[in-house]
Amino acid sequence: MNQKKQGLNDKAWEKLFKKFDIEERINCEGKFEITSSQINEFREARIMTKFDHKFNLPNLFKKNNLAILPISRRKYVISNFKNYHSIKNDNRKVKYLQFPSYIKSIDYSNITSEATAINCAYVSGIFLDFIEEEKILPTINGRMGSNYFDFDIKLNKDETTMNICVNNSQIEIDGGYESKNSLTLIEAKLSISKDFIIRQIYYPFRLWSNNINKEIKTVFMVYSNGVFKLYEYKFEDINFYNSLNLIKQKNYSVEPFHIESEDVQKILYEVKIIPEPKIPFPQANDFNKVINLCELLFKKSIPKENLLTEYDFSNGSLNVDRQTDYYTNAGRYLGFVDKKKDDNQIEYFLTNEGNKLFKLKLPQRQLKFVEMILRHKVFNDTMKLYFSKLRIPSKSEIFQIMKMSNLYNIDSENTFRRRSSSIVNWIKWIVNLFE
Repeated sequence: MNQKKQGLNDKAWEKLFKKFDIEERINCEGKFEITSSQINEFREARIMTKFDHKFNLPNLFKKNNLAILPISRRKYVISNFKNYHSIKNDNRKVKYLQFPSYIKSIDYSNITSEATAINCAYVSGIFLDFIEEEKILPTINGRMGSNYFDFDIKLNKDETTMNICVNNSQIEIDGGYESKNSLTLIEAKLSISKDFIIRQIYYPFRLWSNNINKEIKTVFMVYSNGVFKLYEYKFEDINFYNSLNLIKQKNYSVEPFHIESEDVQKILYEVKIIPEPKIPFPQANDFNKVINLCELLFKKSIPKENLLTEYDFSNGSLNVDRQTDYYTNAGRYLGFVDKKKDDNQIEYFLTNEGNKLFKLKLPQRQLKFVEMILRHKVFNDTMKLYFSKLRIPSKSEIFQIMKMSNLYNIDSENTFRRRSSSIVNWIKWIVNLFE
């Protein structure tokens, strides 16, 4: 493996695999159990075992199709089981619910923690509307023990299953809301991803299914850029880890914003075009993730190592380092993100322009993103072509615009074509604002 592309987790897991011959043990016995103290010898177990998304797994896990689960407070099991669930059925319709005017202790325009997102969703009636009960009350949250249970989990290799026993593993519940008929458990995230680890909703589900005689509902919530996306999952077989099915999905907002095409056109024809920065031209197709990166960096800088291991910037690729660079460079290209090197560690942070974003209300924030995109000639000319033809320009049309835009360090036909995908998708993001 290329050491330059390895993170600290990769290097530590390589040493563990070598010391305990983990790959061979799994090949012979089907699984390998490892303790926190064994992991701590090379790096803190808490950091070495927290992979919320498949994208974040260490290289050796990806190479061997492996995953890891806690089975007690101090022990984990590694095997080739299916540990993640893809997030699907994401519709674009957003329902607006008015935030109570008398609530002053929550700034719903700047939600920077899962706890604040949950409180905002509760007081504005989002949870009540989604859960569809007459009344719900907050009852549980925080860390607790899982008690004892066992379950079957699907294997990647041959679609068979493995039985796993859990004894008092630590779990964390972001929010629990109880009605006369049910208890709803909420898992909240502030980062956008293509998948999530099933354990985060399955372990709490098993604990409370055994504790109370009520229906247990499991809800996964993602908040970003003013929108609360809620997904309700049901485990069809309580003893089968992979039996979850999506029951419903809805999107909500507590701050209505409406942007007209005239708003975008005003920026388009009035913005001052700037020289291209000496920063890699964007290769980040999902502009919502560029926005999400700025949200994650608001009020705190993040080391690159943390971006690699905690967040998901994947785009169909498992090259963590490269994909993360694409999105951080996109933020730098727009002037919202910068980086510094401290003790040989790269750290990303918001620029003054980036911090100003979060002083704006959501509609103005979207228009600021539009402005910072359209001050680049290649995007400005492409947007003008959209309005002249009332359709998204083709890649061949964009290709010609790119050749005339003096882009930094792009000198081959293949590179032009790869970068054109980002232009198409960023223009689509702008168009979706007013369509």
